[in-house]
Amino acid sequence: MSKELVFGHKNPDTDAISCAIEYAYLANKLGDDVEAVALGKTNNETNYVLKRFNVKAPRVITKAKPEVDSVVLVDHNEAIQSVSDIADVTVSGVIDHHKINFTSAQPLFYRAEPIGCCSTIIYKMYLENNIEIPSNIAGLMLSSIISDTLLLKSPTTTDDERNAVPALAKIAGVSDYEAYGVEMLKAGSDVDSRTAEDILEGDAKSFDMGGKSVRIGQVNTVDLDDVFKRQDELENTMKSLIKKNSYDLFLLLATDVLTSDSELLVLGEGTEAVETAFNHKLSNNRMTLPGVVSRKKQVVPPLTKVLS
Repeated sequence: MSKELVFGHKNPDTDAISCAIEYAYLANKLGDDVEAVALGKTNNETNYVLKRFNVKAPRVITKAKPEVDSVVLVDHNEAIQSVSDIADVTVSGVIDHHKINFTSAQPLFYRAEPIGCCSTIIYKMYLENNIEIPSNIAGLMLSSIISDTLLLKSPTTTDDERNAVPALAKIAGVSDYEAYGVEMLKAGSDVDSRTAEDILEGDAKSFDMGGKSVRIGQVNTVDLDDVFKRQDELENTMKSLIKKNSYDLFLLLATDVLTSDSELLVLGEGTEAVETAFNHKLSNNRMTLPGVVSRKKQVVPPLTKVLS
């Protein structure tokens, strides 16, 4: 088998980076030649995790075809979120936990589960193949689940995550996963040192909703005021990004990791669709969303329903 690259989505979060590393290790143990790469630089939270478990960040690529003929996608399946030349390579496998918007002219390995974290799926693949999980890989899996489920508080959390976390913590040598999780989430929530564009784009994904190009970013914080004290700066940057990339609508979901509440900042055409989707009115381009922490489960579905 020829060498393959495996990568998560653009603007990678902890799960996207970790899944690539986890899958590459598993695939190589099973006899394949797979390298984990990334489609963007690692964020503060992921850097904290990689340093904590002594794992090197994958190298960043902008194109796959110059190196390989086939790739594996983890933590995403939509072409708009993938490598720029995805149409020029064969996708031989997809492992994901998001809605499916994927077509292929060829048979492929596709594993999708409606659970809280893609790393949970790969964790189960290790168990199914009787591959021992190294402590550093277990640390990545643990961290990804904590990140994606906000310490098991997100509505996306399933029993698979609840069962995996204590088992992975034991393998990773983490005696108190809750204390570790809080420190990890805090490490990724420092917005004062980040540029407005990094706050908006650091964990942003694009979606086609009824023919509309919708950009949804999410930023975690321990104090929502730290984000919105920069509202003017954020709005000016959002306007520039909308114009540059022809987005119809741009949403920033700012999430308080301690209270599990969020607030939206919305600009663009069709803001009334946002009001309809969440049954709230925007005030000063903002909307409070108590109990909302999941872009995948609590933001994308209602907005897609309205726009489609």
